[in-house]
Amino acid sequence: MPTTKIAVIYYSSTGTNYKLAKWAADAADEAGNDVKLLKIKETAPDDAIDSNPDWKKHIDQTKDVPEVSLDDLEWADGLIFAFPTRYGGTPSQVQQFLDTTGGLWSKGKLANKAVSAMTSAVNTHGGQETTLLSFYISVMHWGSIIAAPGYTAKVLFKAGGNPYGVSVNAEAAITGDTELAVKHQAKRTADIAGALKGLAG
Repeated sequence: MPTTKIAVIYYSSTGTNYKLAKWAADAADEAGNDVKLLKIKETAPDDAIDSNPDWKKHIDQTKDVPEVSLDDLEWADGLIFAFPTRYGGTPSQVQQFLDTTGGLWSKGKLANKAVSAMTSAVNTHGGQETTLLSFYISVMHWGSIIAAPGYTAKVLFKAGGNPYGVSVNAEAAITGDTELAVKHQAKRTADIAGALKGLAG
């Protein structure tokens, strides 16, 4: 049986969502899938980045992570996203990338792919749920299949209980339960992607 191809795609300014994406990629890889870990291009001006030492440090530390392309979306059977909330929606960097997918959408190249997402905010009620829900609107336009974790494992309750996708408080310590929840979501998304492979594209 052909290996399921999973693209784990993240945007992260200071590292929280990179950590979530790395856990997801590791879990999908450990489950025997063909995995790519990819970042969304940073579009913030240099002066904004330079004004935050943690932001600049993270960009330097992840300079060798390849940037996602439309070819990667077409290649993958399943897509796992991780990005922070911005005013209860997706960051501009993520939205700008999504806005380039019209060509794939018009050709049906994103239809029937399994997609799920994770997010973070600086506090517990900082817009995590609305961020994921607004992102999934684009996924529905693609014709992709949303592979949200729901409440399919007890660890999801321990990690905060967000049924739309794992979400974290970026200002707090991220626990081992969160890592387990991320890995469960990643494996679930990969399993659904594998089951859908014959329908994709």
